[in-house]
Amino acid sequence: MLTRRIIPCMDVRDGRVVKNYQYFTALPDAGDPVELARRYNEQGADELAYLDITASVEGRKLLLDLVERTADELFIPLTVAGGIRSVEDMQAVLHAGADKIAINSSAALDPDLIARGAERFGSQCVVVAIDARREDGDWWVYVRGGRTPTGRRAVEWAMEAERRGAGELLVTSIDRDGTGEGYDLELLHSICSSVGIPVIASGGAATPAHFLEAVTRGMADAVLAASMFHYGRYTVREAKEWMRAHDVPVRL
Repeated sequence: MLTRRIIPCMDVRDGRVVKNYQYFTALPDAGDPVELARRYNEQGADELAYLDITASVEGRKLLLDLVERTADELFIPLTVAGGIRSVEDMQAVLHAGADKIAINSSAALDPDLIARGAERFGSQCVVVAIDARREDGDWWVYVRGGRTPTGRRAVEWAMEAERRGAGELLVTSIDRDGTGEGYDLELLHSICSSVGIPVIASGGAATPAHFLEAVTRGMADAVLAASMFHYGRYTVREAKEWMRAHDVPVRL
């Protein structure tokens, strides 16, 4: 069985990591992204995600200096998202130290950006983030921080993103994000069973038990969480030890 990855996520606003509830309503400050990156690297995180949560909404680019300083603390892969609208933006973020770039709003509005990025940098560098909300018995894709509907069905968009060259999907349930109630397992299972590329589960984790559900019932390849790590409820190593004790292969 493939090793499952645990990925702390830093939602960055105005240069600080923040907790968000129901998509980008900022709550308590969680600290400095550079310091948190160092901590998670030491705790044995498999990867780290850095998301500038207001770049797309504000129509601006990433703060590349902060990305660079964060990357300097890491010996693990770094995925960066927020305000990436072109192949040139991708190049700048990768040059700043990211190993992967995640695109959400820009991919939904210009799907060919996925293919252009994959052709230039390789599919392994291109992560398509999908923010989905359950409505009328299905899941629908939203962009601009979960504010704007696209009219796309999430499962269909996941399949299209794969066809266009995405190497990985980051699937977030808007309904579960920040609630601590666990991932949307039906959403995960629907997407994971429809694509052949890795899927990262996001939105709602509060305990390692939620991780276990995501990789078993949801079929996810990796799990992403923020608050449960930022505020010290669990360390990454504690979560990994719990998962290994429940027969999930992880890297310790």
